[in-house]
Amino acid sequence: MKPNPVKQRALQQIQQRLGHTFKRPELLEQALTHRSFSSRNNERFEFVGDAILNYTIAKMLFETFTELPEGRLSRMRANLVNQDTLAAIAVSLNVGDALFLGPGELKSGGFNRPSILADAMEAVFAAISFDADFNTAEKTVRRLFAQRVAGADADGQGKDAKTLLQETLQARRLALPKYRIEAQRGEGCNAEFTIACDLGELGFITTAKANSRRAAEQEAAKQALAWLAEKYPPRARESITKTNAV
Repeated sequence: MKPNPVKQRALQQIQQRLGHTFKRPELLEQALTHRSFSSRNNERFEFVGDAILNYTIAKMLFETFTELPEGRLSRMRANLVNQDTLAAIAVSLNVGDALFLGPGELKSGGFNRPSILADAMEAVFAAISFDADFNTAEKTVRRLFAQRVAGADADGQGKDAKTLLQETLQARRLALPKYRIEAQRGEGCNAEFTIACDLGELGFITTAKANSRRAAEQEAAKQALAWLAEKYPPRARESITKTNAV
């Protein structure tokens, strides 16, 4: 695989931001190769990277929150090790610019898709362990997650808007919200997504714009939560279920 000059610069920048220069750069390239591009892709790397990530975050939480029981540590890890967090880290490293994607994924904006970015980050952790060793990969994870672990909510309440909206609706036995793309303009850092959050039987739809689908969905969910709080304040929320049950 011979990356073009633009890809080569992106690969170099990622290594600088990771704090690890690959002795075998082909490992990094494979970690950033989606299955749509080649049969020699990052899917097997993800398997190893996921294990490295979960172990390292578990250890960091164990060391930081010395009095917490296993159950709460597990919930904190779940809040830290997820697609949204990994995708955000990938964006900060400009991973999207270095991805190797097939024509279809390129046209559909795969370089900006949270699931692809998150998978690539896990694969990168594996690639570092293959290029150096487990300890080096662990140090990389620690560096990237240090602030997030330090600021983790020990009570497990640090949930994002989409999660809170889902739980609020589930608690009232209402249908889950549906998110859809209303419009998409531009590409890369100039992309703009317009996302709708449809509350279905409640007859309310919010829309939000952002530079990524994930961010737009979160903003639309925040608006929906605010509407629920205003329309059905705590004392009256019980009536939502009763009204819809009639």
